[in-house]
Amino acid sequence: MFKKYSLFFLLVVIVFTLSGCIKVKSKNEPAKFDGGVYKSTNQGTTWSQKVLIATVSGSPGGFGGLNISSMTMDPSDPDTLYFGSLMNGLFYTYDGAESWANAKTLGSKTVSALAVDTQDHCTIFAGSGNRIYRSQDCSRTWQEAYYDNEAAAVIDDLAVDHYDSNIVFAAISRGDIIKSTDGGNNWQTVNRFNNRLKKILIDPNDSRIVYAVTNNKGVFRSIDSGETWELLESLKKTLDEEKLGIDIRDLLLVKSEPGTVFLATYYGLLRSIDGGNTWENIKLILPSTKATINAIAANPKNLNQLFYVTNTTFYRSNDGGATWSTLKLPSSRAGMKLYINPENPNEMYMGVK
Repeated sequence: MFKKYSLFFLLVVIVFTLSGCIKVKSKNEPAKFDGGVYKSTNQGTTWSQKVLIATVSGSPGGFGGLNISSMTMDPSDPDTLYFGSLMNGLFYTYDGAESWANAKTLGSKTVSALAVDTQDHCTIFAGSGNRIYRSQDCSRTWQEAYYDNEAAAVIDDLAVDHYDSNIVFAAISRGDIIKSTDGGNNWQTVNRFNNRLKKILIDPNDSRIVYAVTNNKGVFRSIDSGETWELLESLKKTLDEEKLGIDIRDLLLVKSEPGTVFLATYYGLLRSIDGGNTWENIKLILPSTKATINAIAANPKNLNQLFYVTNTTFYRSNDGGATWSTLKLPSSRAGMKLYINPENPNEMYMGVK
């Protein structure tokens, strides 16, 4: 009798499994669809996942299962954002993340870097693998603007000059910065750092000043649009003195306060008010060995309001970093990018991975 019932239950399990009533999760399948982009309208107190893709059929869709690879906000329109995914292409929104579209002609690839023309919001640059693509019709079509001869190279970051948008910088994973002066048609190498680059930033008040964040050599600055570079020695000294490490995770320049720079290492926050010549440590709640900072943001209308995000927690300060409040992230994934709407600083966007 026991063998008979055992056989019966075995057959039931097989039938239900084959019919789809019992779903066996693949080892590579995401545990949750809590990826993509989150939006807050109250400076991070609450967050809503914003991953809806508008479809012609009207059927619901979204990219909640995807991880972020890159992200940027249109400098001329804060309601326009671009989300570069890991292995699944580019998504963009024109309505503050309420609905998104997929840049289908770019293809399903990892988009490692993004930049938008500061004077023509329909011109976008996207880095993927060893190529830079350019769209001049608001993501409808894309053309290859640069191809690197090294097959293993990766485009790590892109930046467009806000004074002369024909000037475009790109960071190549082998440690080179290349520059175009004709909108991406032709390129030249302006410096070889011999160290992988994480970020290129152009000063929002003086586009001749460019910052390059390296993997483990610190931050370099150019005051002549990339022709010559100097290492910020004072920064290295401060990082050593404060024991904050050399793993720089984010760099933020503030347009409303010329010369103000915020820098995050994996273990701490620093602030400079003279363009990176001198630095001060912003004290955190956790000891430096526990901080694990991924991205930072500041309210451009009130620099006493600072924000940063880790793998699990969102931090906010209303007094320049003297005290902090903490909130658990709305996703099981790590917060990797933070953006504030400069016209309405209550609105924030976070990309997760």
